[in-house]
Amino acid sequence: MKNTQTYIQENKDKFLNELVDLLKIPSVSADLAFKNDVRKTAEEIAKFMKEAGADKIEICETAGHPIVYSEKMIDPSLPTILVYGHYDVQPADPIELWTSPAFEPVIKKTEIHPEGAIFARGACDDKGQMFMHLKAFEAMMKADELPCNVKFMIEGEEEIGSENLGTFCKANHERLAADIILVSDTGMINNETPSITTGLRGLSYLEVEVTGPNRDLHSGLYGGCVANPINVLAKMIGSMHDENNHITIPGFYDKVQELTDAERAEMAKAPFSLDAYKKALDLTDIHGETGYSTIERGSIRPTLDVNGIWGGYIGEGAKTVIPSKAYAKISMRLVPNQVPNEITELFTNYFNSIAPEGVKVKVTPHHGGDAAVTPIDSIGYAAASKACETTFGKKAIPVRSGGSIPIVSMFEKELGLKTVLLGFGLDSDAIHSPNEHFGLFNYYKGIETIPYFYKYFTEMSQN
Repeated sequence: MKNTQTYIQENKDKFLNELVDLLKIPSVSADLAFKNDVRKTAEEIAKFMKEAGADKIEICETAGHPIVYSEKMIDPSLPTILVYGHYDVQPADPIELWTSPAFEPVIKKTEIHPEGAIFARGACDDKGQMFMHLKAFEAMMKADELPCNVKFMIEGEEEIGSENLGTFCKANHERLAADIILVSDTGMINNETPSITTGLRGLSYLEVEVTGPNRDLHSGLYGGCVANPINVLAKMIGSMHDENNHITIPGFYDKVQELTDAERAEMAKAPFSLDAYKKALDLTDIHGETGYSTIERGSIRPTLDVNGIWGGYIGEGAKTVIPSKAYAKISMRLVPNQVPNEITELFTNYFNSIAPEGVKVKVTPHHGGDAAVTPIDSIGYAAASKACETTFGKKAIPVRSGGSIPIVSMFEKELGLKTVLLGFGLDSDAIHSPNEHFGLFNYYKGIETIPYFYKYFTEMSQN
């Protein structure tokens, strides 16, 4: 694929500058204050699709933020790849922890990325990885080497649960017809070890509220006399793990799929340094469920974590109050066979059962999604593996990710299509955190690898 690869090498600066401009737009889907910026980003994506050579480009309205669709159908007898990505990003908070402004992209060299990394919100998740696909498509088109049909579906609500994507898929079965879905919203083991994600955890995300007195109270006059919602909430949350960090919700593990010793042994072959892991996070020790390795805890085991907790006075100085209310946001990562709605119900029942007298509790479910496992004996996986071997010079390792991409199970249910998760980010890229970044090596390697997936998937599908 000399022509396509030559175009990529000759246009690296252009590809980077275009990504920088895209990252400057604060497309935060969770905050309506950024609604116009989300729309502007969709319009920019459509513009890049047109410049690359796509047809039937449309900014499709939804009940929320729009979906950008386009396609290039060169021959109905050839396979069709449906590319999914998202252009919305997480909020930048806490802003004060960024070493450079979240929406003013800068290139910095790091120990892991000596060639440089682009620091900005969305650099890796998912603007940078989504943009790789547009640039790879552009390269194939400019070189006249697109080997099959391609469709793009780029949404603006992934970071808030893709609430309208299912409706769009249901209404557009024919338009979205394809042979495989290709997604880059995951990562790889390291820059020397390519990997393909073959499993994702599911998710149940909810908010809890504990109410005590009908107003904030003076902690001197009422302290020791009434239940403090913050104290109560902290104790309730603390009781949800036992001394072995096993989740105590009755029935929580009933449907958990246990891996065999042989499967766990295969997982253990992936390169992993516990010392490097602790060093990267500035930790003196690790933490987790007894009886499982760090890799297993982060991929094949379910979890329960508090994502945020608040209540009372948190301003400057002192205000001695017992708050009326306390709140927390909680996420539970789920493994195959665990059903999000069932887990949410189990949590709600347990949370209500452990609430002491003197407080009222409320559980508000937000979004969730099923776990997913993708087959490694498919043409899609084989094509992705061969593509990685071509550009990295070594075979890719199949890995299970601890993250959740609920749309993968939704695609299979609504469109009847399997998904290949070909990501190029690293665990150290700080997605969802301050100082998110994406290595230039990874960005360019993705653009170089994706055309080979098209080539090999087309060849294997026709044999």
